[in-house]
Amino acid sequence: MPRQLPQDPIIRDLVLQARRMQLSRRHLLQGGAIGAGALALAACAPAGSAAPKPAEDNSANDPSLVWGNWPAYLDEDDAGGYPTLQRFEEQTGIAVEYRVDVDDNNTFYGTIKDQLALGQYPGYDTFCLTEWMVARLIRFGYVQELNADNIPNKANLAPALLNPDFDPGRKLSLPWQNGFAGLAWDTEAFPKGLESVEDLWQPDLKGKVTVLSELRDTMGILLLAQGVDISSEDWGMDEYSQAIATLEEHVTSGQIFGIKGNEYMQDFIAGDAVAGICWSGDITVLNAEVGYERFKFALPDSGGTLWGDTFVVPMGSTRKTNAETLMNYYYEPEVAAEVAAWVNYITPVVGAAEVAADVYPELADNQLIFPNEETLSNAHIFRTLSSADDQAFNAEFQRVELGA
Repeated sequence: MPRQLPQDPIIRDLVLQARRMQLSRRHLLQGGAIGAGALALAACAPAGSAAPKPAEDNSANDPSLVWGNWPAYLDEDDAGGYPTLQRFEEQTGIAVEYRVDVDDNNTFYGTIKDQLALGQYPGYDTFCLTEWMVARLIRFGYVQELNADNIPNKANLAPALLNPDFDPGRKLSLPWQNGFAGLAWDTEAFPKGLESVEDLWQPDLKGKVTVLSELRDTMGILLLAQGVDISSEDWGMDEYSQAIATLEEHVTSGQIFGIKGNEYMQDFIAGDAVAGICWSGDITVLNAEVGYERFKFALPDSGGTLWGDTFVVPMGSTRKTNAETLMNYYYEPEVAAEVAAWVNYITPVVGAAEVAADVYPELADNQLIFPNEETLSNAHIFRTLSSADDQAFNAEFQRVELGA
């Protein structure tokens, strides 16, 4: 049986973080271990204190910023540079240190949460996390209000994304990219493909299935397979417990060999993973890496999830205006289209699709980048959780994850 996680949420986060680091080669290469010092710092973090105040903006005297983001999430050239970012630096004179440090929302949050709680600089002036985590940061008072005057291109934000329940009017956050979670498979090792979640549990896939460490994607897809409308308020712990039981059954049996963040991509390349619950844009990146259409992605017949990753500026940043200037640049339709054509996720910028139709006509009908209403109708947004549900759902998911 899997070991029980500690009850203390801080200690539980650190245990899970350490476990994920064992699974992530990139984290090991970076030497990002959790030691006794980090544990002591977490234990000393203030509890119940007032939300921190924003740092004084020094952008006028410091034309630089640090941007944290996920792997394969910005256009790259053959030399490993970022063409759109290089043009931003040339146009604005702002030097950007672009750090591909986000592999998983919880893991990344675990590395900076103490600084966030204290209002200290966490090492980033802006970063892009998934909206459920952004909702948590906003609830805790950890991010600065954005100055709309510095982001006139915010007018290009898709209207459907303007008023999420956690940030009406987008005063504290701005979407970076959206995407789907669904089913992916290696066509060489598993040519018959996948249509339903149940297809993952076939005997010939035992030990070759990977699922995401993002609760709302993995559990959202399992809940949808049960017939649950994850966007509604009409479900709770009873339905969630049934989906957790399904996950635990297949972890315990060895059908699922890993619950992972972005490092699952290397498992597919190596052949350790043959099928799984994955993110849409990653499959295009994998095919580009191997040089042909070896991997496929599809929304399951019961539905996939639709999620968004979002810019925020932490309270400790002294370069907020620089970060807002960066956001404004990436909301130019021409720039957004160029990024979308490379990362293969859904751009939140109105006008980018029209630019892409002219410049990248081969992508105009790609449903993973510019989905039509039929495709969107089979994708569902996981409802915003209350604090109680968030804690309870995470505790159950982490219990199973630790045993994976």
